[in-house]
Amino acid sequence: MNMNVLAVVAATGLASVASAQVLLEFDLSVTDQITITSTGGLSAASASASNFTGFLLADFFNDSSFSSGTGSGTGDLTTFSNPSDGSPSLFSNATSFGLNIWSFSTDSPVDVTAGSQAFTGSATWTVGAAEYAAMLAGNTSGDIYFGADTDDDIAAGAVFIGTYRVVPAPSALALLGLGGIVAGRRRR
Repeated sequence: MNMNVLAVVAATGLASVASAQVLLEFDLSVTDQITITSTGGLSAASASASNFTGFLLADFFNDSSFSSGTGSGTGDLTTFSNPSDGSPSLFSNATSFGLNIWSFSTDSPVDVTAGSQAFTGSATWTVGAAEYAAMLAGNTSGDIYFGADTDDDIAAGAVFIGTYRVVPAPSALALLGLGGIVAGRRRR
């Protein structure tokens, strides 16, 4: 393959990642709680997977030492083309940097379609203090892979469908907390 062809292939790959839409937003503003809401963004690719596997929010945590078996959340977060079961689940494996969302629909398999809205609804989970701290210390954005529950599934054929972001960013939450402390001291 000549260098011009390689350059076109590389540019095409970068353009598709650069044009990927934010599909999910995370709210960590309530202590020991995570809320995930669909943005209505369009999936970058078509994919199908078991509802038991779900999708992975890659690099959500800053290290792979955190393991979570957080149970069901409440809400109607699901893929756009599949009905919600009202109780999506979170999972993180101690060998993975990602956060997995699974068991969110009454259908299996579940799917997303390129160019169509990927997700709908929102869900909230109550988490432990250590899990919440790990989420606050995590990344503020990353990639979403469909058909993956751990990092090793990405190389095994999971499909990149878009991105996620944390709103407000955890660093902004920390600044708001410090501002509250300073304001409290000034009043005394």
